[in-house]
Amino acid sequence: MTKTWFITGASSGFGRQLAEQLLARDDRVAVTVRRPEAIAGLQEQYGEQSWTATLDVTDTVALRATVDAAFAELGRIDVVVSNAGYALLGAAEEYSDAEVERQLDTNLLASIQLARAVIPHLRAQGGGRIMQLSSMGAHVSVPALSVYHATKWAIEGFYESVIPEIAPFGIGVTLVEPGGSRTEFTGRSMAFASALPAYEETVVGYIRGRAGAGELPVGDPAKVARAIIDAADAETVVKRLLLGSDSYAQVITTLRQRLDELEPGKTLAHSTDA
Repeated sequence: MTKTWFITGASSGFGRQLAEQLLARDDRVAVTVRRPEAIAGLQEQYGEQSWTATLDVTDTVALRATVDAAFAELGRIDVVVSNAGYALLGAAEEYSDAEVERQLDTNLLASIQLARAVIPHLRAQGGGRIMQLSSMGAHVSVPALSVYHATKWAIEGFYESVIPEIAPFGIGVTLVEPGGSRTEFTGRSMAFASALPAYEETVVGYIRGRAGAGELPVGDPAKVARAIIDAADAETVVKRLLLGSDSYAQVITTLRQRLDELEPGKTLAHSTDA
């Protein structure tokens, strides 16, 4: 059955892979991008099957207007993919205030505002799916990506609360948690803070030097996109979708370690009850 999708950040990476695969199987896709020239080929090839809007997701007024226009013009939208985002690399003290705010605005606040914009439409039409691009970085943290990790941990906390709120309306949510993938994530989709000499010989300096170099990530963007589509098509909603052997291994290991670290605190925890 043909579906209609709404995707943010569709000019590259997972968003572009999703758009291409969905259009190829004759679904309708509303794609939003900051640079419309990046998807000119899709419009030329698929015409009205591809609904396009220029959007900076950090502009909440424009975001709401774009969502409203997409639902008004396309009618029912079955799946909303919140994909737009990037990573900011550097030590916490290296970031400028503006860099921190831009990272939070793009990865976290825009995702929250997109959810708030689409939920009334999904509720009114009797249901739908939201696929929120998160990361294994919502569970596993590494140095030099502190604010990026903050956005991923926070968006999952947001949805943990929202999911039971909207479930009675037939709206399902999947938190997509990929590992490293062969996208532009470490290239055009990564921003770098100005380096301080003090960090040159630390783990931050090492990670900064390795960014965009060395071994390729294990993840195949086309396979990741296919798995997201399959999950959205499935009758049963999966809350979390670990994608990539690195994601599975690191998340499972981290969660087990966290439980092991907490267990010795059981007696103390109980001792503070009234």
